[in-house]
Amino acid sequence: MSQRIHLLSPRLANQIAAGEVVERPANIVKELVENALDANADRIDIDVEQGGIKLLRIRDNGHGIEQDDLALALSRHATSKIESLDDLEAVASLGFRGEALASISSVTRLTLTSCAQSSTEAWQVSTEGRDMVAHVSPAAHPQGTTVEVRDLFFNTPARRKFLRTEKTEFNHLEETLKRLALSRYDVAFSLRHNGRVIHQLRVADRPIDREKRVATLLNPDFIDHSVHIDSEAAGLHLQGWVGLPTFSRSQADMQYFFVNGRVVRDKLVVHAIKQAYRDVLYHGRHPAFVLYLWLDPKLVDVNVHPTKHEVRFRDGRLVHDFLFRTLHRALADVRPHDQLTNDSSSMLTAQTQPSQGIEAGEFREQTRLPWTSATTVNSATELAGVSASMLATPATAWTPSARDVSDQLAGYQRLQQPLPAQSNEDLPPLGFALAQLHGVYVLSQNAHGLVLVDMHAAHERITYERLKHSLDAQTIQRQPLLVPESLAVSEGEADAAEQFADEFQQLGFELSRSGPETLMVRQIPVLLQQANVAQLITDMLSDLMEHGRSDRMLAERNEILSTMACHGSVRANRRLTLPEMNALLRDMEATERSGQCNHGRPTWTQMTMSELDKLFLRGR
Repeated sequence: MSQRIHLLSPRLANQIAAGEVVERPANIVKELVENALDANADRIDIDVEQGGIKLLRIRDNGHGIEQDDLALALSRHATSKIESLDDLEAVASLGFRGEALASISSVTRLTLTSCAQSSTEAWQVSTEGRDMVAHVSPAAHPQGTTVEVRDLFFNTPARRKFLRTEKTEFNHLEETLKRLALSRYDVAFSLRHNGRVIHQLRVADRPIDREKRVATLLNPDFIDHSVHIDSEAAGLHLQGWVGLPTFSRSQADMQYFFVNGRVVRDKLVVHAIKQAYRDVLYHGRHPAFVLYLWLDPKLVDVNVHPTKHEVRFRDGRLVHDFLFRTLHRALADVRPHDQLTNDSSSMLTAQTQPSQGIEAGEFREQTRLPWTSATTVNSATELAGVSASMLATPATAWTPSARDVSDQLAGYQRLQQPLPAQSNEDLPPLGFALAQLHGVYVLSQNAHGLVLVDMHAAHERITYERLKHSLDAQTIQRQPLLVPESLAVSEGEADAAEQFADEFQQLGFELSRSGPETLMVRQIPVLLQQANVAQLITDMLSDLMEHGRSDRMLAERNEILSTMACHGSVRANRRLTLPEMNALLRDMEATERSGQCNHGRPTWTQMTMSELDKLFLRGR
């Protein structure tokens, strides 16, 4: 190896750059389709052979490239999309680095044919990665551009070995097209693989057409089990769909987030969405969403990574809070009526504005269950008392006597009598209770058919939400420590503790710095006396340093309340009367997040009359 400094050859420089941009055929599709979109194309056709390894052909009807610019288009750092630093600080285009075509042409056999909008003649430029010499010649082509890429990595066999099977490479390519098609509903896309049409997507101008495109590309059930988001505040606008907690995934494979039309993978965004789902999603499951965030381009830096998948927000804390509060509110507002309406006809719509706090639902006093407290809880001690009082009526084993059997038979005979005449419009969303099954499930009849409710899970959520509401309604109870606790931290964490001293004070903590890497804990919230305070503070500092906010204390508090609610809720084998069962149903209809228990499990399910008819082969 030479010890003297020298310039890299253009060919080697382009191949190094290609390593950042081109890893597989899917990367090429992304770069070329983004160029077509920036050229104002409203139709893009993609032909693929052997997963894109042998051939990629991308045709668009955009404004095209002038003859004199064709050869220059294949040079590094050549672009028509930015000219000054001001343009870079507010990037509005998808591609702007001017490296994509040069990088692609350095590792493939590339032919670019284009007819500019202002020209009546088409021209073609071609290169082969060996010498990077561009050859321009006349051609026949309608307005727009076609880029044909053959034999990926033909001149770099070591990198070609890292390509996967044809099927795997095409799956990555198809996923890339999905993201691009979801970003631009005003553009028609087609995809063919080995001569077979895979996708044929028309322009989707109307809302219903957009829903159809989402359903086609993702899952037909997604739209039917999602909440529509349309929220605007503080210069931020969020639109799209978030899946209901019951439509969760085993892996994070249905998560699409766009910033000003650009698909991104951002830690801040992922954290905000994850926190919004935390109280309703079962452990190990992942939410599904397609969301679009719009903001002033000057407030987001897209020039963070060569692939442009990552962004940096100028005010990350504002964006995080906006996303969290909007989604948290939208998911909390879902009620059984909304879900039933959604399943039957149309999707849910959440026209929300981020609020400053989390409000609990209004509860009708006349339908309170006899084992829940209607009084306001004023301290952590009273919360424990409420939990203890809830446990005062334990579940008991029941052995049927002769009279019990007689009463049950009489009740069964009464159930055989016709139900009171009542139109479906008069029925509550969860209907009216019919019976209790094995002391575990409540059976109810509503306008759609049969509703099954897990009574413990449902009551657990109701109790949990009431405990949170009661605690939120009063100030945090604080406990000064007789002997302040010393906490060893890094210098950065100690600086953060001073910077966010007001936030800690509002949460009931009093911290003071006693050295460059030492904090003294002098006061903690009463409710967290049994918690690992040192670990909690360290985790909160980590969140504050990364995201500008932390809800660790809230999570710890809610974990305690969740445990109390679990132990304080009605247990299996507890016999309920019909009025008690109906009171439970009415409370579910009024309670936030009542579709899931505190652990994310579903609390109820609907079996429609058509589903029941299928079980018994009725109508066949």
